[in-house]
Amino acid sequence: MQTTPLASEPTTEPKTENNITEGLEVEDLDLLHGLTGPGSAMLRDVAKHSGAEVGLRGNVILISGPESRVRAAHRFLTEAVELVRNGVEIGPGDVARSLRALQDHPDDSLVDLLDATIKVAPKRRPVVPKTPAQRHYVSSIREHDLTFGIGPAGTGKTYLAMAMGVNALINRRVKRIILTRPAVEAGEKLGFLPGDLAEKVNPYLRPLYDALHDMMEFEKVEQLRERGQIEVAPLAFMRGRTLNNSFIILDEAQNATSEQMRMFLTRLGYSSKAVVTGDITQTDLPSGAKSGLREASELFSDVEGIAFCRFTDGDVVRHPLVQRIVLAYEALDRKREAEKTEKSGRRRGSLSATKPGSEEPEHE
Repeated sequence: MQTTPLASEPTTEPKTENNITEGLEVEDLDLLHGLTGPGSAMLRDVAKHSGAEVGLRGNVILISGPESRVRAAHRFLTEAVELVRNGVEIGPGDVARSLRALQDHPDDSLVDLLDATIKVAPKRRPVVPKTPAQRHYVSSIREHDLTFGIGPAGTGKTYLAMAMGVNALINRRVKRIILTRPAVEAGEKLGFLPGDLAEKVNPYLRPLYDALHDMMEFEKVEQLRERGQIEVAPLAFMRGRTLNNSFIILDEAQNATSEQMRMFLTRLGYSSKAVVTGDITQTDLPSGAKSGLREASELFSDVEGIAFCRFTDGDVVRHPLVQRIVLAYEALDRKREAEKTEKSGRRRGSLSATKPGSEEPEHE
């Protein structure tokens, strides 16, 4: 692979930076096809998200435009060549996230962003953290026995924790995976659903099964469940247990009460890891009930051995629309909070004005 600087292109309008063109030569044609994708789709994505013009001439990728944008695209493609050479697949969504991350974190590399793979079942693709926050999260899980992942939907909190659990199980670092979440949505309505208690709460545990089946074949999951090596259960089932040699994930922890969170955290036994995930802005608890996740984030923020990883809308890795939806709801939440504060201030002012004896005394 060779980099070929080409002559600068003339500009017809005044620019704040020079326009340049650079070439990236990829001698291995199979590698070139793997990099550019069908119909050079990846090159179009790089052009779209970097702001540079990107094209292909023979086995040379040509990049032109403002210097900073050309440098960003060139850096991405240069490092992408090495990743593709090593068998790492770069999907359409990886381009936008990686270019944004490289601009926000110049000291990071694309290898750091996309090559921190988590190997799961042999016939399943490795799971790859996509953003710096996700990589920090995975690193924290490796290094700590208790990790909290807090942030909006779609940031990979539960999925990455699940991948780490599967990896630990198949490498025999733990004897079982335990997946749990509060079933607060069910509330008193559980009695009206058919079946025993396990069947009643099963719909609320379905997202955990979905993630698990992404990483392991269905038959393997069922086999491990029958052996007791994978357990999916509502949080209430954790009471009174000591969980040794286990990888435990508490999902949707914002819906755990203070008492439930205390109960869960004190279940941790020897040679075990626990990961607690949730979004403190999305609690479904009854009015007046304090979220155990919010309380824990305040209580344990400085406790040695416990890691807190916080995600933002920039870490959303679902459909691109999800990121915009998260931003829209966050703006709505801020507006409502401002209105609530303003209304509360007016109410206090009104009460103060009508309180007996609040009038100023007359001066003689």
